[in-house]
Amino acid sequence: MLESMLLFIAAYTAAAISSAAGFGGALLLLPLLAATVGVTQAVPLLTIAQLIGNLSRVGFGFTQIHWKPVGLFLLGAIPLSILGALSFVQLPKELITRTIGAAILVFVALRYSSLLKIKNSSALLVAGGCIVGFLSGLAGSAGPLGAAIFLSLGLPPVAYIASEATTALAMHGVKLVVYQQLIPLNQSLWFIAALMGCAMILGTWSAKRVIERIPHEIFQQSVTIFLVAIAGYMVIHG
Repeated sequence: MLESMLLFIAAYTAAAISSAAGFGGALLLLPLLAATVGVTQAVPLLTIAQLIGNLSRVGFGFTQIHWKPVGLFLLGAIPLSILGALSFVQLPKELITRTIGAAILVFVALRYSSLLKIKNSSALLVAGGCIVGFLSGLAGSAGPLGAAIFLSLGLPPVAYIASEATTALAMHGVKLVVYQQLIPLNQSLWFIAALMGCAMILGTWSAKRVIERIPHEIFQQSVTIFLVAIAGYMVIHG
């Protein structure tokens, strides 16, 4: 019972943070899940929790989704997330995590040095989708990298959150199908998945009420700072 309550609180907190910033939930939940249910079961369980959390983010901000960048991103992300999910048991997770963190830092540095322009680049969105999809399939999530790409589009807070969540929802859906073929989820863990899903919905709702009141520029700056901090943690700790 205590373990279930801990996971509920953790899922609520992770959802609130990731719904406000567009990322970070997986990084918070994965270590706790690994310690609770084991690494093998943690990845598919995390995928289910993220699926529900992103579904709620899409629902709460559906009218503000920017479908063109979402479609371009998913054009590369869907097939590569399947390939990554098929390969995720074969590569060291620490190396993948550090690679994602390093890629985020490089992306942010290029963006703020005006060397990288993304707003009108369809090719870069597709390429970014390929990279994020593959790494997401390998590591369970590459949310911060996908968030960095969508953040650079300069969308309003709710539109940014809902659009990025739409891509994450699609990727988690296809990964879950693949994971179930490779690693069937223990039936006893479906209760935990449902409990965490409820916490994710509540956390998303709470965060939406906050971000709707934050000025656009302050939101962009705050998320960028958090993004760099998360990326640095990923590089150092793996």
